[in-house]
Amino acid sequence: MNTRETLKINAKGHLEIGGMDAVDIVAKFGTPLYVFDEAHIRNMMRVYKRTIDVEYGGNGLVLYASKAFSCTAVYAIAGQENIGVDVVSGGELYTALKAGFPAEKIYMHGNNKLARELEFALDNGVGNIVVDSYTEADLLDSIAESKGVKQNVLIRINPGVEAHTHEFIQTARTDSKFGFSTSDGSAEKMAAHVLAKKNLILRGYHCHIGSQIFEKQSFVLAAEKVTAFIAEIKGKLGFEADELNIGGGFGVWYNDEDPKLQPEDYAGYLKALIAAVKAKCEEYGLKRPFLLIEPGRSIVGEAGVTLYTVGAIKEIAGVRKYIAVDGGMFDNPRYALYQSKYTILLANRANEKCTEKVSVAGKCCESGDLIAVDAPLPEARCGDILAVLTTGAYNYSMASNYNRNFVPAAVLVNEGKAEYIIKPQTYEDLTRNDVMPERFNK
Repeated sequence: MNTRETLKINAKGHLEIGGMDAVDIVAKFGTPLYVFDEAHIRNMMRVYKRTIDVEYGGNGLVLYASKAFSCTAVYAIAGQENIGVDVVSGGELYTALKAGFPAEKIYMHGNNKLARELEFALDNGVGNIVVDSYTEADLLDSIAESKGVKQNVLIRINPGVEAHTHEFIQTARTDSKFGFSTSDGSAEKMAAHVLAKKNLILRGYHCHIGSQIFEKQSFVLAAEKVTAFIAEIKGKLGFEADELNIGGGFGVWYNDEDPKLQPEDYAGYLKALIAAVKAKCEEYGLKRPFLLIEPGRSIVGEAGVTLYTVGAIKEIAGVRKYIAVDGGMFDNPRYALYQSKYTILLANRANEKCTEKVSVAGKCCESGDLIAVDAPLPEARCGDILAVLTTGAYNYSMASNYNRNFVPAAVLVNEGKAEYIIKPQTYEDLTRNDVMPERFNK
């Protein structure tokens, strides 16, 4: 695929995002900057919701996996699109509630939820909590008893499906820190444990096989295995699941090594998964459970672009050419973590032919502070605007203030207009929580 086919470039030869010229966005907001296309986010939410409504009779709920990108505006969009969200920390939960998101449509995940996070969830009426250990089940039961509530829960199970993705983001392997294996009796024992709790209401099961997966059959196999487990537990323990959360993990395009999926392709993934659940429920004589999915990356990933300004340019003859930008691993750590590959271009010269390969370096005091290596680009000049595509997921979420750099601001663009959804940091923000010991002043 020619990557140029996937981009919107205007008559000036500039990259456009959400109908707005990237050069104009930079002139107004500066760099580095996260930019999100609102229409793309809403469209992907609608694709998933419409597919469940049509293919599964509306007996399900899309949960936006907010770990991909969490801020009040994205929760507000999810609420307006009538989907749910999942959260994995007290901070994400607080942000969703601050945005006015209805607590009953929030599912809470995490393999080591803290007592204060569980208390916060129960105090605010979170709809469902996915338990991931005996310790957590016991703790949650105790907290629920102290508050006089009965809490809906799912058990995270591991169907053992090895999805073809980076080993660090496979989450359903037998040795994963997540879930209970369905193959060695662990999941069955956990189900019996939770069913014995007086203050927990077991609604069903949750699984998630990994991230950045393009193989439709992986999702189908996971659905088949989990449905078989539902039937097994019904026979052994007399409990039939009311809910099945099949997770997310749908892949997105980062560069020409990845397929460029269209919205109908994602709908096709979900249709195949739904068909598998329907078929197995009929085969095993099960009621169709309330079906939940958790797309995150596929909703916001390709909606996001990070814009930088090119600074220093350094060429090591016969070795490498470095293009330095005003961001780095503090706003995008994914290359340092996974050697993730991106598509980059000069947003102000987007039509120009690529004539060389460069490595994009950040401004951190780390030799590994890279965003791209050997990436094709026109000959860059100081002051050019560099765009890194598909940075809407797991970039802001994983950002830090390393070297006391600012986490970039974020703007939402819709129909040619851009607004802040995360405002810029200041030096005062960086020192706000610093405390000087009184004895230093003596």
